[in-house]
Order: sequence, then C-alpha cells, then structure tokens
Amino acid sequence: MIRVTHRIALDEAELHEEFVRASGPGGQHVNKTDSCVQLRFNVAESPNLPPDVKARLIKLAGSRMTLGGVLILIGDRYRSQMRNREDVRERLIDLIRDATVVPKARRPTKPTLGSKQRRLEGKAKRAEVKQGRRGPGFHD
Repeated sequence: MIRVTHRIALDEAELHEEFVRASGPGGQHVNKTDSCVQLRFNVAESPNLPPDVKARLIKLAGSRMTLGGVLILIGDRYRSQMRNREDVRERLIDLIRDATVVPKARRPTKPTLGSKQRRLEGKAKRAEVKQGRRGPGFHD
C-alpha cells in the first residue's frame, strides 16, 4: 500500500508501469535500456479515492487524463530506471494530495461606501481636467 494521506492509500496493483526507451542524456547507453517509465493509474475505477477527490484529480490532471479516466504520467528525467520510477510515483502522490485540498468557496463582496465616493470624486476630477483642455466652442 502506498500511503498518500492519513485516509487515502493506494494499492500497488492499481498502478501499471511500463518501461520504454527514453530520449535525452545517456549517450550510446540510452539506445539499449528502457529507462523511461509510463505510469498508468485508473482514476475512474479506483476504489480507494473518494468521489470528490476523483473529480478534482480529473480536473487537475488535464491532458494527462484519457477519456476512459486513466491518468498517464511519464518519467524520463533521470538516466536510471529506478529513479524515474520513484519520480513518477512521487508526482502521482503529489497530484492526489493536491486534489484532496477542498477549494475555498468564494464569497462575493460589495464595494464600501467610501470606495464608491472616492471613485466618483476621481471621475469628477478627471472630467474637470478634460473640460479644461477643450478649446472654445462655437457658442462661446
């Protein structure tokens, strides 16, 4: 079990890892080893995630989420397969932790009487300045 929070833990069987060839550093060695990790986690069918966390996770994942509800994370930051594997798992855990945070409800506020008066006074001063810039009209 992978502990994410005090009430959420993922079963290792839910994570599907596939190792593929990575681009990037490694020289000739990069063409021989499968050091890139593709981690797939089926968010939609996970019994360990509460429904509200699933919904926020799907929103947070964005383009990393497939239409079937599978989250795909790719790790090829390091030359070592094990370090890439650890990196991808840490990123998954961080993403799930971010999804557990309930966003604060926005309370709409109204401008204060003082701020309304200051705004109107500023508009009046500006109008006065512009009025002073006008040249004499036909009727003056």
